Amino acid sequence: MHDSALVLFSGGQDSATCLAWALDRYAHVETIGFQYGQRHAVELECRATFIQHLRQRYLEWDTRLGADHLLDLGLLGQISDTALTQAKAIEFEQSGLPNTFVPGRNLIFFTFAAALAYRRGLSVLVGGMCETDYSGYPDCRDDTLKALQVTLGLGLDTRYVLETPLMWLDKAATWRLAESLGGPDLVSLLLEETHSCYLGDRSQRHVWGYGCNQCPACELRRKGFERYRHEASR
Repeated sequence: MHDSALVLFSGGQDSATCLAWALDRYAHVETIGFQYGQRHAVELECRATFIQHLRQRYLEWDTRLGADHLLDLGLLGQISDTALTQAKAIEFEQSGLPNTFVPGRNLIFFTFAAALAYRRGLSVLVGGMCETDYSGYPDCRDDTLKALQVTLGLGLDTRYVLETPLMWLDKAATWRLAESLGGPDLVSLLLEETHSCYLGDRSQRHVWGYGCNQCPACELRRKGFERYRHEASR
């Protein structure tokens, strides 16, 4: 019976929404994050703050929320020449992908998460990957993650379920999902205590949260929140 989950929680809007989604469904939920030399390492600070506030505001979820795990994957940053791990301008490469793509990142994240889940007795892995509003990363695609689910199950001789509740949602629908799970209070918590900006900018507060308002992550978050607000006002 799949009644326990491990959520890949970065400190961003999507993974925080997935955490709420998991807490609404599973009896026991743990979280895992990764330090891999990312420029926006401020998201790691947001992780702890978000979890603290979530526990305080949602007592039922607090009883279901277990340990938080933070793994050092600095080696990934050392071998990645990307705009997420190096101080370089964000631009598109000849492949058509933005240079914010960290090759193998989600594959490595899920592999380490599965290894931890194996030790902790957790059978569901939850990630915030999406191929509706996204930057085209191949390791966010549904086909990739379905194949990875099979591979992890075979490699660890354990039946894992990889859940991606945002896979077919655009960013506006992600905001609506959060509201349906935790009401306006959860939306407010996401606005104040999650981080999406690739540049790690938390000096500017916009109606949709903190960020540089220029990078692709900020653009997706901003447009999604604007659609969410517009649809809610109709």
